[in-house]
Amino acid sequence: MTDRYDVVVIGGGHAGAEAARIAARGGSSVALVTMARQAIGRMSCNPAIGGLAKGNLVKEIDALGGLMGEAADRSGIQFKILNRSKGPAVQGPRAQCDRDLYAEAVQNLLACEANLAVVEGTVRSLLIEGSRVRGVLLIDGRLLTSSACVVTTGTFLRALMHSGEEQSPGGRFGEPSAQTLSDSLRMLGLNLGRLKTGTPPRVDRSSVDFGRLVPQPGDASPRPFSILTDRLELPQVLCHLTHTSEATHQLIRANLHRAPMYSGQIAATGPRYCPSIEDKVVRFSDKPRHQVFVEPEGLNHPWLYMNGISTSLPSDVQDGVVRSLPGFEEAVIARYGYAVEYDFVNPQQLEPTLKVRGIEGLYLAGQINGTSGYEEAAAQGLIAGINALLAVRGRQPFILRRDQAYAGVMIDDLVTQGTEEPYRMFTSRAEHRLLLGCDSVYERLTPLIEELGISDIERLRRAAGRRSRMRAACAAAEQAVLTPERGTTEWLGPLGIVLREKTTVARLAQRIPFELKDFVTHCREASRWPELTWAVDGLSDEEREGVVNELRYAGYLERQQREADSLQRVEAVAIPGDMAYELPGLSRELVEKLNATRPVSLGQASRIRGMTPAALSLLRMHLHQRGRRADGAAGAVGKVSRSSARVGPEGQSDRSGSVRSSG
Repeated sequence: MTDRYDVVVIGGGHAGAEAARIAARGGSSVALVTMARQAIGRMSCNPAIGGLAKGNLVKEIDALGGLMGEAADRSGIQFKILNRSKGPAVQGPRAQCDRDLYAEAVQNLLACEANLAVVEGTVRSLLIEGSRVRGVLLIDGRLLTSSACVVTTGTFLRALMHSGEEQSPGGRFGEPSAQTLSDSLRMLGLNLGRLKTGTPPRVDRSSVDFGRLVPQPGDASPRPFSILTDRLELPQVLCHLTHTSEATHQLIRANLHRAPMYSGQIAATGPRYCPSIEDKVVRFSDKPRHQVFVEPEGLNHPWLYMNGISTSLPSDVQDGVVRSLPGFEEAVIARYGYAVEYDFVNPQQLEPTLKVRGIEGLYLAGQINGTSGYEEAAAQGLIAGINALLAVRGRQPFILRRDQAYAGVMIDDLVTQGTEEPYRMFTSRAEHRLLLGCDSVYERLTPLIEELGISDIERLRRAAGRRSRMRAACAAAEQAVLTPERGTTEWLGPLGIVLREKTTVARLAQRIPFELKDFVTHCREASRWPELTWAVDGLSDEEREGVVNELRYAGYLERQQREADSLQRVEAVAIPGDMAYELPGLSRELVEKLNATRPVSLGQASRIRGMTPAALSLLRMHLHQRGRRADGAAGAVGKVSRSSARVGPEGQSDRSGSVRSSG
């Protein structure tokens, strides 16, 4: 049996769901291949979405037409802005979710797409003709032909689960691994490695003494992720906090020889920034205790998620570890923690579109590229799905720059530098993070997706309204003039504002951290600046914070934008796909790295590990000389035939389609 689709997406996790929906929404016929329909959108580990930098990714996904923010809003049972006391560049929205309701929300959102078909099955191999993907072959013999394929297999490629000395094939509890697709990828010449992830035990909530735990409430005014969400429907609940103790650490140290990571049973690299409790005890031996966040798996779910004690220790040791925690003396473990070892593809073999270099139509997204976390996977899935759709349409690909989105930073990091451990997004990875706040995400990104014609009308309408309201409020603040006359200074006194010179509300916001909402209330009571009052009253809490941040950090934002624009001139110098790097003056090491990465621009080349200013200058000079030769050849052709087509500028990239330069 053969079925024909425009795009085939392998895997129904967070990356696969995003890739499938955006491609279907753009008008392509899409097959989403998953081992089990009911597992689509399942949260393998923590039942939460967002966090520091991760929350920015979720907002970017929403601005670009993705579904993660919508699903989180439909299933969120505690919303919280992390780092609220710090600046907007390092804040991060987070939602504790009902595990079952989240998967249900994802499945319902996908079911609304008329062009999307869910196919239950396991992929045996990719179908490749020459240098182009033609579809997939399922284990049961079915053929799904397509013009593009997005592989989002998560932790399932040759996956092996570990719990103490016990091992069993599987990418997630109760689900089998994908055993054959790795061979198909290797046959394409791709280099694969092994990574490891893990999950903590789940505890029966009825066996816990909550009176001994520290309550961790969410925000009093919870804020949704998606611009499409008018109100959050579910009740908001408490999370709790407890700690490990020296007794916990002694028990773990006494049983390290039974831990797969320390016995030699697991050789793969685990996540540096989300270590197991065994790693914490060994690496941070000076710490007397470690935090354990106790999080509900759902409103009515009987289990608690023990965030902070991910482990693959044997079950009897896990019992002792959990019962050593305050409040858990009588705890009953409902499911023991375990580790998963799985194959991944070195992402340096991908282009910035997430297309496999040298194979037309084949894209990889998610943990197969060496990342960790739902949000990183979903952002990659969305970008890969957009590019698969554009490839089917015969359109130029879509690439986000580092100064446009955290997703752009992540993908550039992966394809330029690769990774030897599960990659996690941090605000510190972005050199332009002031430009990448959640408060400006719809202004930065929604117009990009509007140009591609693949976003829903309601999202575009709401984003346009938001942009208009925020622009009006900023303009009103810039036009509201304050003069240091007696009446004005007396009027400002109750707000703690001392005025010594003529200024505007916008400039005042840069010097004095006053609350704009309180200021406008004061204006209304005194019948002053009705235009400003009207403009600010029309903003949501999130929009008002965005206006305040834009006013308060205007100078810093302008400076960082100038820096980004300056760097963009380097980014715009394209490197042709057939570039030969064996140049006099380049070290053998750099030649090997350049050939491995095949950067599409001088900017990307500058971020390769080991690249020196001298080597970069040499590359720039070579590209300039190459451009002059091409211009000369074009001139010669023009003399022979005045009617011949005009040759475009050297440096126009055939590989990315979005990088143009005069060389």
